[in-house]
Amino acid sequence: MAPSQPGSPQSQSASSERRLSPTEQRNPASSGLDDLDTLGVLQVLNAQDHAVIDAVASALPQLAGLVDVAAERMRRGGRVHYFGAGTSGRLGVLDASELLPTFNLEPGRVVGHIAGGQAALVNAVENAEDSAAGGRTIGAELGPVDVAIGIAASGSTPYVGGALDAAREAGAHTVLISNNPYAPLAGKAADHIVLDTGPEVITGSTRLKAGTAQKLTLNGFSTALMVALGRTWDNLMVSVVATNAKLRERTVRILMEAADLGEGDARALLESCEGDLKTAIVVSFTEATPAAAASALKSHAGSVRAAIGTLAAGGSS
Repeated sequence: MAPSQPGSPQSQSASSERRLSPTEQRNPASSGLDDLDTLGVLQVLNAQDHAVIDAVASALPQLAGLVDVAAERMRRGGRVHYFGAGTSGRLGVLDASELLPTFNLEPGRVVGHIAGGQAALVNAVENAEDSAAGGRTIGAELGPVDVAIGIAASGSTPYVGGALDAAREAGAHTVLISNNPYAPLAGKAADHIVLDTGPEVITGSTRLKAGTAQKLTLNGFSTALMVALGRTWDNLMVSVVATNAKLRERTVRILMEAADLGEGDARALLESCEGDLKTAIVVSFTEATPAAAASALKSHAGSVRAAIGTLAAGGSS
């Protein structure tokens, strides 16, 4: 095989693999960290954290595109799968697990996978992130209407690479979220969302700026996705699952805010709607029966706005 020429795709790929990830480089701003007093250490960390907001802001146009793709696929029955190892994997599992109680999202629609499985959530699992085969096994379970999101600070985790390879072969839409503009795995995904947070305060400790940027990005992605799927109304958390006394009281307060009702009227309306907050909101704005409101919600995939629009216009579910 002839040697690759400078500037060719082959040489660029080789160069990117040799290049040290920004997250592994030393940060001159934190030089002498262990010689500072406690307040000084915290001030350095805080000052460096300012880079996180800018990094996430730069990625928002790409993130919006991912939300739109994921929403369209989920409306057709697709699922979103996060893949990561270590901190990145834990953040994916955390984000996915919070969607059921917050937005009443059905289990299995957004799923987090971490190299090493459940045990890796609290303990390091030796060699798990190096297993491309482990990622491939799970990635192969995806289908053509699914979305696979690999999360890796360095953009080089073999487990994530294996998952993206298999998911792409299965027809899923693939995305890599990394903190490395030259991520070696970028070619394995249809899109690469870069969160360029630079070197860490403690060299290589990606639970710091890189992890914080990933957390904000996943929060933004999943929240915007739930808004797109009608899981909110206005800026209210109307899909909350009232599984305890605190949350049941929250549904009362949300209904009071949404429909401008007194507490007694809100409680009575919720009771007439069998405690379903979305149904109660639709009834309050349309004067439909609870049964008609519930039917309209079902016909519009749970979207309060769409259900109100249909019933207010005199339509039926």
